[in-house]
Amino acid sequence: MKKLLFSIAIFYGTLASFSQKDSELFRINDTPVMVSEFKQMYEKNLTIAEDTEATSVESYLELFINYKLKINEAYNLQLDTVTSYQRELESYKKELLVPYLHDTETLQALVKEAYDRTKNEVKASHILVRFPGKGLAVDTLFLRNKIVGYRNRILQGEDFEKVAKEVSEDPSVKRNGGNLGYFKAFQMVYPFETVAYKTKVGEVSEPFKTKFGWHIVKVTDIRSSKGEFEAAHILVRNSPKSEANIHSLYKLLESGKPFEEVAKEHSEDTNTAKIGGRLPRFGTGKMVDEFENHVRSLKVPGSYSTPFKTIFGWHIVKLIKSYPVPSFSEMKNELIRKVKQSKRIKISDKALLNKLMDTYEVKEYPEAMVIFLKTKKEALKASELHATILSVNKEEFTQRDFLEFIKFTNKTVKENFKDFKKNALLSCFKKNLVHTNPEYRNTLLEYKEGLLLFDLMQQKIWNKASKDTLGLKSFFSANKVKYGKELDAIRGQVISDYQDALEKEWIKELRKNNTVRVRKRALRKLKNTYNQ
Repeated sequence: MKKLLFSIAIFYGTLASFSQKDSELFRINDTPVMVSEFKQMYEKNLTIAEDTEATSVESYLELFINYKLKINEAYNLQLDTVTSYQRELESYKKELLVPYLHDTETLQALVKEAYDRTKNEVKASHILVRFPGKGLAVDTLFLRNKIVGYRNRILQGEDFEKVAKEVSEDPSVKRNGGNLGYFKAFQMVYPFETVAYKTKVGEVSEPFKTKFGWHIVKVTDIRSSKGEFEAAHILVRNSPKSEANIHSLYKLLESGKPFEEVAKEHSEDTNTAKIGGRLPRFGTGKMVDEFENHVRSLKVPGSYSTPFKTIFGWHIVKLIKSYPVPSFSEMKNELIRKVKQSKRIKISDKALLNKLMDTYEVKEYPEAMVIFLKTKKEALKASELHATILSVNKEEFTQRDFLEFIKFTNKTVKENFKDFKKNALLSCFKKNLVHTNPEYRNTLLEYKEGLLLFDLMQQKIWNKASKDTLGLKSFFSANKVKYGKELDAIRGQVISDYQDALEKEWIKELRKNNTVRVRKRALRKLKNTYNQ
């Protein structure tokens, strides 16, 4: 019974908004409860029901009425006004709001885009003209003209690598000639990633900006991703005899000596030698190209390569296991998390703000802005700033609100007001979400009533059962024949049974003190829906 009762609390938040055609199923005092509430909860509970009691409409209705009586009692006792309850609820609201502060359609498109860019890897080279200072994105015609000039040289026939080594301000250019190798989603800053994936093989992109400066990109290849790999390797570091030594180790492998033993005894990678040369699982861009390409060329787990050289020395690599790119459904949750944690989520945020601007009635009051344009904010007195500076859906924001918002910023008045308007739009959106989004409203209601029910049960049942020593002993004495043991030996079971008894008596009291009216016609119709 208790498990079913709390199932009601858990699934209460799944209720949809009531429609105008919805009918009343029962009423507690003057508060109606609609068929849709019961129906959706009942159907949810059918998926987890452990006994026939939960599958009967009439039996489940009794449980549901008991639940609603308890919630009604919690409000009567004003448990929703307790400071600790309000604080916990507000904290949960902030957490719950986060997923709704993005435009859903844009977020879904970004996730699908990220998956496509995970399946396909792009190889590109670039030239960079850095912004001055520590990443300061100063947009000057001079810097853009420089990158345009470099692009024109390449379009006129000069070799990309040659120009990159001569002019690129990427510190790695001397080593790689601007060649970044293969990469996929989330391995480059989003604007760079996007241009690379949208540029055709063999073409040079138009100049574009990132937080680092101005770039041009030349795409040299696109290939399907093979996912990730587990591999082991044997390393002989560069020396006059390294090539000869690696070939002698290769002969040991060919003679039948296990790869792990050769690695433990001879590999000069001290971090991996003791575990048979085993490397952490890796994917594109995590290893130098030569190493990764040799791993990719191995088709069968257990096979190993011929000796090859990288900047670290000579290697032999063994494929342990391949992990192909999972399906979209398998990766979706991970990709959502990565998108939300990356800068690209700002695209979704901006889309939401644009929709709010189109949906909400927004009015600006330029005359109220004049004082901020003429007077330094430090000289303004909040007590004198009463005029409306902005309204969103008839909710007014004053000059004083704006002063408070800009108190610790160093932006221009225009930039500050732009941010203030965004903040006001989001503030109204958050307040209205409970009325406009059933999913949010119902999830919040689930938590809200769950907290209330917990506090109420603790006050009325759990604390009493655990602290009322005399009551517990009296209950045990009345049922001693049933237990057949002394109280101390089965105290936990007796407390649980005492709680159930207290709860039954409490429900009787609630039923007695409240008027419950079930509409029989609505109940009959509901039962017919489920062939009962």
